[in-house]
Amino acid sequence: MSAQIISGKEVSAQVRERLKKDVEKMKLQDLNFRPGLVVLQVGDRDDSNLYISMKLKAAAEIGINSTHMRLPKTATEEEVLHSITEVNENSSIHGLIVQLPLDSVNKIDTEKVTNAVAPEKDVDGLTSINAGKLSRGDLGDCFIPCTPNGCMELIRQTGVSVAGKKAVVLGRSKIVGAPMHDLLLWNHATVTTCHSKTTDLAGEVGKADILVVGIGRAEMVKGEWIKKGAVVIDCGINHVPDDTKPSGKRVVGDVHYASAKEQAGFITPVPGGVGPMTVAMLMANTVLSAKRFLDSHQPGKWNISHTKLNLQKPVPSDIVISRSCVPKPIDHLAREVGLLCDEVELYGKTKAKVQLSIIKRLQAQPDGKYVVVTGITPTPLGEGKSTTTIGLVQALGAHMKLNVFACVRQPSQGPTFGIKGGAAGGGYSQVIPMEEFNLHLTGDIHAITAANNLVAAAIDARMFHEYTQSDKALYNRLVPLNGGQRKFSPIQINRLKKLGIEKTDPSTLTEEEITLFARLDIEPSSVTWHRVLDTNDRFLRKVTIGQSPTEKGYTREAQFDITVASEIMAVLALTSSLEDMRQRLAKMVVATSRSGQPITTEDLGVSGALAVLMKDAIKPNLMQTLEGTPVFVHAGPFANIAHGNSSILADKIALKLVGPEGFVVTEAGFGADIGMEKFFNIKCRYSGLRPHVVVLVATVRALKMHGGGPTVTAGMPLPKEYIEENLELLEKGCSNMRKQIENAQHFGVPVVVAVNGFKTDTEAELDLVCTMAKAAGAFDAVRCSHWAEGGAGAVALGQAVQRASEAPSNFKFLYDLELPIADKIRIIAQKIYGADDIELLPEAQHKVELYTKQGFSNLPMCMAKTHLSLSHEADKKGVPTGFILPIRDIRASVGAGFLFPLVGTMPTIPGLPTRPCFYDIDLDPETEQVNGLF
Repeated sequence: MSAQIISGKEVSAQVRERLKKDVEKMKLQDLNFRPGLVVLQVGDRDDSNLYISMKLKAAAEIGINSTHMRLPKTATEEEVLHSITEVNENSSIHGLIVQLPLDSVNKIDTEKVTNAVAPEKDVDGLTSINAGKLSRGDLGDCFIPCTPNGCMELIRQTGVSVAGKKAVVLGRSKIVGAPMHDLLLWNHATVTTCHSKTTDLAGEVGKADILVVGIGRAEMVKGEWIKKGAVVIDCGINHVPDDTKPSGKRVVGDVHYASAKEQAGFITPVPGGVGPMTVAMLMANTVLSAKRFLDSHQPGKWNISHTKLNLQKPVPSDIVISRSCVPKPIDHLAREVGLLCDEVELYGKTKAKVQLSIIKRLQAQPDGKYVVVTGITPTPLGEGKSTTTIGLVQALGAHMKLNVFACVRQPSQGPTFGIKGGAAGGGYSQVIPMEEFNLHLTGDIHAITAANNLVAAAIDARMFHEYTQSDKALYNRLVPLNGGQRKFSPIQINRLKKLGIEKTDPSTLTEEEITLFARLDIEPSSVTWHRVLDTNDRFLRKVTIGQSPTEKGYTREAQFDITVASEIMAVLALTSSLEDMRQRLAKMVVATSRSGQPITTEDLGVSGALAVLMKDAIKPNLMQTLEGTPVFVHAGPFANIAHGNSSILADKIALKLVGPEGFVVTEAGFGADIGMEKFFNIKCRYSGLRPHVVVLVATVRALKMHGGGPTVTAGMPLPKEYIEENLELLEKGCSNMRKQIENAQHFGVPVVVAVNGFKTDTEAELDLVCTMAKAAGAFDAVRCSHWAEGGAGAVALGQAVQRASEAPSNFKFLYDLELPIADKIRIIAQKIYGADDIELLPEAQHKVELYTKQGFSNLPMCMAKTHLSLSHEADKKGVPTGFILPIRDIRASVGAGFLFPLVGTMPTIPGLPTRPCFYDIDLDPETEQVNGLF
């Protein structure tokens, strides 16, 4: 009786159909996901082209995105390895095949090239790592070479159990024989491998219940060698002469098929046996790789290790604590929180930028819980918002084992060398390394400085050139001859469209159109754009520019702001994508023309260059806390003249990464009346995000100051009222906390009060604050000791936040954008500050009329007011009443997307004190260690 034929065509068709269904299931899991395969070919061999076309066709049928990467015959080994590295780092590719042989005129080490393929993408199963795992029996953690894998699938189709059978493998090649031996062995067969040196080959073959032949010699194995009823798998492909064929030859295997099928129980034909299975199993490995990738990169599925703190008493300085902790390599942390290697740009070992492409990858994933940390009205004694933010995330992550991200602002370098010092948190609740955090970080603030000052230079240069040239000369220089022709740049086409001139040929503009296009006609006194510097320098608050003789007497008064006050910083913080940032940068209004038209950066022709300068700054910066939880540090807008919150992009990415049960904790600048109000009315309005919990930070001694405690002088001992129990003073000061709780409740979000403890606080004082907070409507109020204990000291706060996040939330904005400008200001003044009313001074009234006419009246308000009082007078502590809020002026940040009413005057670039921090800062030339930061 003849053997049953095992048809590789039929089995491979079944495998492909199964794989097609598997790919469809993956698409249901993630709409944007497709398995990806790259076939890398060097040269242009016809046989390789044929094999590759078969692979690409099979991939397309199954639903795999496949790419044929061709390198020329002149490719060097280095170029091949570089191409492999690129594919290894591409997270959308799950399988990489290096088509052999490598057809290059240069010498290339094939072993080195195949081993360069990342083992997790080695769907051919040829790397030493995959071969080693197979030989050790780690079948679930490796890729099995396609031909042996196909052979096993064909054996399974026979229904013959491999376990306990005698198997003989004829051939010991790395691609077929050796892995086939291992595969049969770990499927519990007793395996013998025969080769060219084997004596009595026929006798060994005759013992086989299962025979796999891949020796590369045509029809070598005869039927009489084969045990009756054996399973015979023929991997050979050989060509023998055959005059009956048009080609003069035919394909045969390594087994003499006609005689063997009379002995065997099952046999594979050649062709049509093992051949079709090789491609099918290659596709199976690619789909398996994609499945493994999906399983290991499920959003919210973190495998994170936390750093154990070595707490010391008394608590050392911040820099000593920071240096006592060895940060995890930042690429390691990135992998732990679900970031892919091609989504991360490393800036050294402790910080990295995250690509915005992650937003698209995770867009279908649910967000985590969103928490904003704010505080009572600030005092010189400090409330510790940043420290509480970090302590809370360390508690949620390292101690409560929840996925959590902190999203904080990048501090300005100016105050670091001025009076404030660093801003990385403090004690055992810090972002590390604090030197990196407080100094250059990844250069975002420098990029903003460059972009901002380019705009300033463009404004003054444009005014100068318009003053000194005729319309025609100006036009000819703006649209210069190039190769005998004038051509508008794309940005100039945009200006023409804005002017209603639908022309693209520079030679067709009328004289009137030329004047309209070439002259911005800026009114010098209307310029609102200032130069910036990230240094505290009081002598730049008012300067005269243009005093060189080359400027021909065109001078004007100007000023510098600190970089974080630049509108570009606010744009960075409020943008949602690269395209959105480009549009916001283009809309920034820098001045007004003499005819009353707003002049934008797009009119100046500089907006595209700004986007180029900002293209890296838009990517959030990844760092970590002392306890190894992740932190995004991104954007740092001023909290009075801007909105004082970190970036929307960082929050959005973090919310996707933590998963629906995780938390993102961000911090709003200054007190709840400033940073929190802007967080809700500006940031949440543009982001579309809805917060779950407000954490309001308070301290006993700051509340005492709001209760009428004495003034604190820097460098002098604290008055006894702040270090001795004084319940009466504290109770009076709790009025400020009560008002800030009420302010949060205006937005319908639960409030948890964090009482940041100091060693001078008494039990009675701490209990009083918690009792009064709950009586004022707080969801909960808890003591914290995270400065001294790290996350362990904020676990009670973390638990309260977790409970509050599950409470009903009825988030709402404070005002409707369609209301008139004055009404929006009045609502903020009355509901948040407690004012009786507002007073628009003449310049402010003029701006209301101007911005309404220019179409900016429907923007949200960003109040520029002192942060030291609920009122406009910094020395009025507690909860001032019976005051009228004076609005001195209103300015527009149209690109960022808000108007900022000015309440009183305030410096926009700090000055240096008598003894700045820089006296203590130095560098150890031997260790390169920064000393003196605190």
